[in-house]
Amino acid sequence: MGYEHILTERFDGTALITLNRPDKLNALSFGLMQELHEELTRLEGDTAVKAVVLIGAGDKAFSAGADIHEMAGLSEGALGERQAFRNRATWHIATFAKPLIGAINGLAYGGAALLSSTLDLRIGCERTKFRFLAASYGRVNSTWSLPLLVGLPKAKELLYTGRDVMADEAERIGLLNQVVPATRLRETALEMASAIAKNDARMVTGIKRLLHEDIGMPWRDRYDNEETARATWLTSSSIREGFKDFLTRKEASG
Repeated sequence: MGYEHILTERFDGTALITLNRPDKLNALSFGLMQELHEELTRLEGDTAVKAVVLIGAGDKAFSAGADIHEMAGLSEGALGERQAFRNRATWHIATFAKPLIGAINGLAYGGAALLSSTLDLRIGCERTKFRFLAASYGRVNSTWSLPLLVGLPKAKELLYTGRDVMADEAERIGLLNQVVPATRLRETALEMASAIAKNDARMVTGIKRLLHEDIGMPWRDRYDNEETARATWLTSSSIREGFKDFLTRKEASG
Protein backbone atom coordinates (compact mmCIF):
# COMPACT_ATOMS: atom_id res chain seq x y z
CA MET A 1 0.00 0.00 0.00
CA GLY A 2 1.29 3.45 -0.87
CA TYR A 3 1.72 6.06 1.86
CA GLU A 4 2.80 9.68 1.74
CA HIS A 5 4.65 9.98 5.05
CA ILE A 6 5.99 6.50 5.78
CA LEU A 7 7.76 3.78 3.82
CA THR A 8 7.08 0.09 4.41
CA GLU A 9 9.14 -2.98 3.64
CA ARG A 10 8.58 -6.65 4.36
CA PHE A 11 11.24 -9.27 4.95
CA ASP A 12 11.13 -12.88 6.10
CA GLY A 13 8.97 -12.71 9.21
CA THR A 14 9.62 -9.01 9.83
CA ALA A 15 8.56 -5.55 8.67
CA LEU A 16 10.37 -2.21 8.52
CA ILE A 17 8.54 1.12 8.79
CA THR A 18 10.47 4.30 7.91
CA LEU A 19 9.22 7.67 9.14
CA ASN A 20 9.68 9.48 5.85
CA ARG A 21 9.74 13.26 6.24
CA PRO A 22 13.50 13.87 6.21
CA ASP A 23 13.10 17.51 5.14
CA LYS A 24 11.13 18.07 8.38
CA LEU A 25 13.38 15.81 10.49
CA ASN A 26 10.59 13.21 10.33
CA ALA A 27 8.32 15.35 12.51
CA LEU A 28 5.23 13.47 13.70
CA SER A 29 2.57 15.25 11.70
CA PHE A 30 -1.07 14.23 11.91
CA GLY A 31 -0.76 12.56 8.51
CA LEU A 32 2.30 10.57 9.52
CA MET A 33 0.66 9.39 12.75
CA GLN A 34 -2.46 8.36 10.85
CA GLU A 35 -0.41 6.31 8.42
CA LEU A 36 1.66 4.74 11.19
CA HIS A 37 -1.50 3.80 13.07
CA GLU A 38 -3.01 2.31 9.91
CA GLU A 39 0.09 0.30 9.00
CA LEU A 40 0.48 -1.09 12.51
CA THR A 41 -3.17 -2.16 12.41
CA ARG A 42 -2.48 -4.00 9.15
CA LEU A 43 0.62 -5.65 10.58
CA GLU A 44 -1.23 -6.85 13.66
CA GLY A 45 -3.46 -8.87 11.35
CA ASP A 46 -0.61 -10.22 9.22
CA THR A 47 0.43 -13.59 10.64
CA ALA A 48 3.55 -13.63 8.45
CA VAL A 49 5.01 -10.66 10.34
CA LYS A 50 6.37 -11.52 13.78
CA ALA A 51 8.35 -8.33 14.65
CA VAL A 52 8.48 -4.74 13.40
CA VAL A 53 11.31 -2.18 13.19
CA LEU A 54 10.79 1.61 13.17
CA ILE A 55 13.48 3.93 11.79
CA GLY A 56 13.70 7.53 10.56
CA ALA A 57 14.62 8.58 7.03
CA GLY A 58 17.92 10.38 6.51
CA ASP A 59 20.95 10.61 8.77
CA LYS A 60 19.92 13.34 11.21
CA ALA A 61 16.76 12.32 13.00
CA PHE A 62 14.63 9.43 14.10
CA SER A 63 12.08 12.19 14.61
CA ALA A 64 12.09 15.76 15.88
CA GLY A 65 8.76 15.13 17.62
CA ALA A 66 5.40 16.78 17.02
CA ASP A 67 5.03 19.03 13.98
CA ILE A 68 4.80 22.37 15.80
CA HIS A 69 4.20 24.39 12.63
CA GLU A 70 1.20 22.21 11.78
CA MET A 71 -0.17 22.47 15.33
CA ALA A 72 0.24 26.25 15.47
CA GLY A 73 -2.04 26.69 12.46
CA LEU A 74 -4.98 24.78 13.93
CA SER A 75 -8.03 26.06 15.77
CA GLU A 76 -8.49 24.94 19.37
CA GLY A 77 -11.23 22.54 18.28
CA ALA A 78 -9.15 20.97 15.52
CA LEU A 79 -6.13 20.77 17.80
CA GLY A 80 -8.20 18.97 20.43
CA GLU A 81 -9.51 16.44 17.91
CA ARG A 82 -6.05 15.71 16.59
CA GLN A 83 -4.62 15.41 20.07
CA ALA A 84 -7.32 12.89 20.95
CA PHE A 85 -6.31 10.84 17.91
CA ARG A 86 -2.62 11.19 18.76
CA ASN A 87 -3.35 9.84 22.25
CA ARG A 88 -5.10 6.80 20.77
CA ALA A 89 -2.26 6.25 18.30
CA THR A 90 0.35 6.47 21.07
CA TRP A 91 -1.52 3.91 23.15
CA HIS A 92 -1.78 1.67 20.08
CA ILE A 93 2.00 1.80 19.66
CA ALA A 94 2.55 1.09 23.36
CA THR A 95 0.17 -1.89 23.33
CA PHE A 96 0.97 -3.23 19.84
CA ALA A 97 0.72 -6.99 20.14
CA LYS A 98 4.01 -7.84 18.43
CA PRO A 99 7.54 -6.74 19.35
CA LEU A 100 8.39 -3.23 18.16
CA ILE A 101 12.07 -2.30 17.79
CA GLY A 102 13.23 1.29 17.40
CA ALA A 103 16.33 1.94 15.29
CA ILE A 104 16.97 5.38 16.74
CA ASN A 105 19.16 6.75 13.95
CA GLY A 106 19.42 10.36 15.15
CA LEU A 107 17.69 12.81 17.43
CA ALA A 108 14.46 11.81 19.14
CA TYR A 109 12.94 14.89 20.72
CA GLY A 110 9.66 15.61 22.52
CA GLY A 111 6.90 13.42 21.17
CA ALA A 112 9.46 11.21 19.46
CA ALA A 113 11.24 10.61 22.77
CA LEU A 114 7.85 9.57 24.15
CA LEU A 115 7.23 7.31 21.15
CA SER A 116 10.67 5.75 21.61
CA SER A 117 9.97 5.06 25.28
CA THR A 118 6.86 3.03 24.37
CA LEU A 119 8.74 0.62 22.09
CA ASP A 120 9.85 -2.80 23.26
CA LEU A 121 13.51 -2.38 22.33
CA ARG A 122 15.68 0.53 21.18
CA ILE A 123 18.98 0.33 19.32
CA GLY A 124 21.02 3.51 18.90
CA CYS A 125 24.15 4.79 17.21
CA GLU A 126 26.62 7.63 17.68
CA ARG A 127 24.02 10.08 16.29
CA THR A 128 21.30 9.11 18.76
CA LYS A 129 20.14 11.86 21.12
CA PHE A 130 17.00 12.03 23.26
CA ARG A 131 15.28 15.03 24.82
CA PHE A 132 12.08 14.76 26.85
CA LEU A 133 10.96 18.31 26.23
CA ALA A 134 7.33 18.50 27.37
CA ALA A 135 7.93 20.63 30.47
CA SER A 136 9.85 23.21 28.43
CA TYR A 137 6.78 24.02 26.34
CA GLY A 138 4.13 23.75 29.02
CA ARG A 139 3.04 20.15 28.51
CA VAL A 140 3.45 16.74 30.09
CA ASN A 141 4.20 13.29 28.69
CA SER A 142 6.25 10.12 29.30
CA THR A 143 5.51 9.95 33.05
CA TRP A 144 3.92 6.52 32.50
CA SER A 145 6.52 5.09 30.13
CA LEU A 146 9.98 6.45 30.94
CA PRO A 147 10.25 5.30 34.60
CA LEU A 148 9.77 1.70 33.46
CA LEU A 149 12.96 2.00 31.44
CA VAL A 150 15.30 4.14 33.52
CA GLY A 151 13.82 4.10 37.03
CA LEU A 152 12.00 6.86 38.88
CA PRO A 153 14.95 9.07 39.96
CA LYS A 154 16.47 9.22 36.47
CA ALA A 155 13.06 9.71 34.86
CA LYS A 156 12.46 12.69 37.14
CA GLU A 157 15.80 14.18 36.12
CA LEU A 158 15.16 13.80 32.38
CA LEU A 159 11.55 15.00 32.53
CA TYR A 160 12.25 17.95 34.84
CA THR A 161 15.28 19.24 32.91
CA GLY A 162 14.56 18.29 29.29
CA ARG A 163 18.31 17.94 28.79
CA ASP A 164 20.17 16.05 26.08
CA VAL A 165 20.70 12.32 26.60
CA MET A 166 23.44 11.09 24.31
CA ALA A 167 23.79 7.51 23.10
CA ASP A 168 26.38 6.34 25.62
CA GLU A 169 24.37 7.59 28.60
CA ALA A 170 21.13 6.30 27.10
CA GLU A 171 22.61 2.81 26.90
CA ARG A 172 24.01 3.05 30.42
CA ILE A 173 20.65 3.99 31.99
CA GLY A 174 18.54 1.54 29.99
CA LEU A 175 16.99 3.93 27.47
CA LEU A 176 18.86 2.06 24.72
CA ASN A 177 19.37 -1.69 24.65
CA GLN A 178 22.58 -1.33 22.68
CA VAL A 179 24.61 1.12 20.59
CA VAL A 180 26.14 0.18 17.23
CA PRO A 181 27.83 2.21 14.47
CA ALA A 182 25.34 4.17 12.37
CA THR A 183 26.38 2.19 9.31
CA ARG A 184 25.14 -1.00 11.00
CA LEU A 185 22.06 0.31 12.79
CA ARG A 186 19.42 -0.73 10.26
CA GLU A 187 21.05 -4.12 9.77
CA THR A 188 21.36 -4.75 13.51
CA ALA A 189 17.72 -3.84 14.18
CA LEU A 190 16.54 -6.14 11.40
CA GLU A 191 18.79 -8.94 12.67
CA MET A 192 17.23 -8.61 16.12
CA ALA A 193 13.74 -8.62 14.60
CA SER A 194 14.65 -11.72 12.60
CA ALA A 195 15.94 -13.48 15.72
CA ILE A 196 12.62 -12.76 17.43
CA ALA A 197 10.66 -13.91 14.36
CA LYS A 198 12.32 -17.34 14.49
CA ASN A 199 10.75 -18.06 17.87
CA ASP A 200 7.23 -19.22 18.66
CA ALA A 201 5.15 -16.14 17.80
CA ARG A 202 2.34 -17.13 20.17
CA MET A 203 4.77 -17.31 23.07
CA VAL A 204 6.55 -14.05 22.17
CA THR A 205 3.28 -12.11 22.02
CA GLY A 206 2.12 -13.87 25.17
CA ILE A 207 5.27 -12.90 27.01
CA LYS A 208 4.79 -9.29 25.91
CA ARG A 209 1.19 -9.34 27.09
CA LEU A 210 2.14 -10.74 30.50
CA LEU A 211 5.00 -8.27 30.96
CA HIS A 212 2.80 -5.30 30.08
CA GLU A 213 -0.40 -6.30 31.85
CA ASP A 214 1.44 -7.19 35.06
CA ILE A 215 3.26 -3.86 35.43
CA GLY A 216 2.88 -2.69 39.03
CA MET A 217 1.46 -5.94 40.34
CA PRO A 218 2.92 -7.68 43.39
CA TRP A 219 5.57 -10.29 42.60
CA ARG A 220 3.34 -13.20 43.72
CA ASP A 221 0.47 -12.01 41.53
CA ARG A 222 2.80 -11.93 38.54
CA TYR A 223 3.90 -15.49 39.30
CA ASP A 224 0.28 -16.62 39.61
CA ASN A 225 -0.68 -14.88 36.37
CA GLU A 226 2.08 -16.71 34.50
CA GLU A 227 0.95 -20.03 35.95
CA THR A 228 -2.65 -19.27 34.94
CA ALA A 229 -1.55 -18.32 31.44
CA ARG A 230 0.40 -21.57 31.08
CA ALA A 231 -2.68 -23.53 32.08
CA THR A 232 -5.15 -21.63 29.88
CA TRP A 233 -4.45 -19.21 27.06
CA LEU A 234 -0.68 -19.79 26.74
CA THR A 235 -0.46 -23.57 26.90
CA SER A 236 2.84 -25.12 25.87
CA SER A 237 3.42 -27.36 22.89
CA SER A 238 4.40 -30.96 23.53
CA ILE A 239 7.99 -31.70 24.53
CA ARG A 240 8.59 -33.49 21.23
CA GLU A 241 7.22 -30.56 19.23
CA GLY A 242 8.93 -27.85 21.26
CA PHE A 243 12.33 -29.54 21.21
CA LYS A 244 12.06 -31.26 17.84
CA ASP A 245 15.28 -29.73 16.45
CA PHE A 246 17.25 -30.82 19.52
CA LEU A 247 15.72 -34.32 19.48
CA THR A 248 16.30 -34.68 15.75
CA ARG A 249 20.00 -33.82 16.17
CA LYS A 250 20.33 -36.26 19.06
CA GLU A 251 18.61 -39.05 17.16
CA ALA A 252 20.78 -38.40 14.10
CA SER A 253 23.98 -38.45 16.12
CA GLY A 254 22.96 -41.43 18.25
